[in-house]
Amino acid sequence: MTFASLDRRAEQLLRDLAPQVFGATLRRFRDFAACEDAVQEALIAAAAQWPRDGIPDNPRGWLIQVALRRMTDHVRSEISRRNREATAIEEVPIAVAPALYAEPGIDPDDTLVLLFMCCHPSLSSASAIALTLRAVGGLTTAEIAKSFLVPEATMAQRISRAKQSVESSRVPFGMPDAHERAQRLSSVLHVLYLIFNEGYTSSSGPSLHRTDLSNEAIRLTRAVRMLLPDDAQVAGLLALMLLTDARRAARTGPVGELIPLDEQNRTLWDREAIAEGVALVSTALSSGTVGEYQLQAAIAALHDEAPRAEDTDWPQILALYGMLQRMSDNPMVALNHAIAAAMVYGPRAGLTLLEALDQDERLAGSHRLVAVRAHLLERAGDRKAAIALYREAAGRTASVPERNYLLMRAAQLNEAS
Repeated sequence: MTFASLDRRAEQLLRDLAPQVFGATLRRFRDFAACEDAVQEALIAAAAQWPRDGIPDNPRGWLIQVALRRMTDHVRSEISRRNREATAIEEVPIAVAPALYAEPGIDPDDTLVLLFMCCHPSLSSASAIALTLRAVGGLTTAEIAKSFLVPEATMAQRISRAKQSVESSRVPFGMPDAHERAQRLSSVLHVLYLIFNEGYTSSSGPSLHRTDLSNEAIRLTRAVRMLLPDDAQVAGLLALMLLTDARRAARTGPVGELIPLDEQNRTLWDREAIAEGVALVSTALSSGTVGEYQLQAAIAALHDEAPRAEDTDWPQILALYGMLQRMSDNPMVALNHAIAAAMVYGPRAGLTLLEALDQDERLAGSHRLVAVRAHLLERAGDRKAAIALYREAAGRTASVPERNYLLMRAAQLNEAS
């Protein structure tokens, strides 16, 4: 939802608090769909009242109380309906509406509890991730569908079934024990990875970044690391986020335009975040078990540690992407591998590798494959083909900064022709 009447600080506060309020409400009532509606109503009430009355001293408590009142009204309405039905068949109504307590039992971080709850073992990995993106990350169904490269209707059905499965499981709302956390960890990390990616490069809208999502992903990953300080994959994911987010200030220009990695002002990169990320990935890689997040973090570190774009160690990056490809069937890894090959062996080598991705249905309709091919054709000197593909890629993306950048590249090549 949007909060047009709020200033930026209040809007950010509502976005930050939404998953926490949802977690507190769900802890009490255990009804995903109804709790989502109640939290949305609380957010709408805040958007209407806070500009007039000011932000309350305890905004989280204010939102929770409004959501709980909405849920209590909903429960009482349902009980009345059932009692009427029971009376109609001459049964004695026995349902009693619950009292509304002043404050529910709230975990120090209900969002983290909600994160593990959504990644329930009764769900498939894909369903758990989709549900968490919706409940914790606040992404729309359309945004989640784009992350999974599936139609929006398919994703809507998946999320609905996941909600029903969690509700019917009747698992208590609380932090799972060590064994259960281990079972759910892979899904938890993957959903945090996807939330961060959507925040760092938004799939739609006028802004390249959604810092509310990327910041929340980093915060939650830090919280998971506190629970599991010796887990190398957790450390690798946190390192990847920090090393990537460190470049955020240099990724856009004065009017929000996209600036590619090789053109960024590296003095704007966050050196403190880079140092923390490098230390984390160094520790994670020395653990003996190397996974996808450690490898991606190592690639990010190689980019961040290069003083200039031309100093980037592309042969090592190519080798790391080769390792990633052997352990992952992710088409985006294959796409990045082709880019790295082009940087090491020339654009034609990269274009040859892209041919294998043309038949991958997961990339059908995606602008990224088209944009990469355009870039490599430009480097190979085929300006006419590059212009056409830049324009095609621009027509496929819902991100305004990405669309503008691709159209600008096409225009610049056209002028130079």
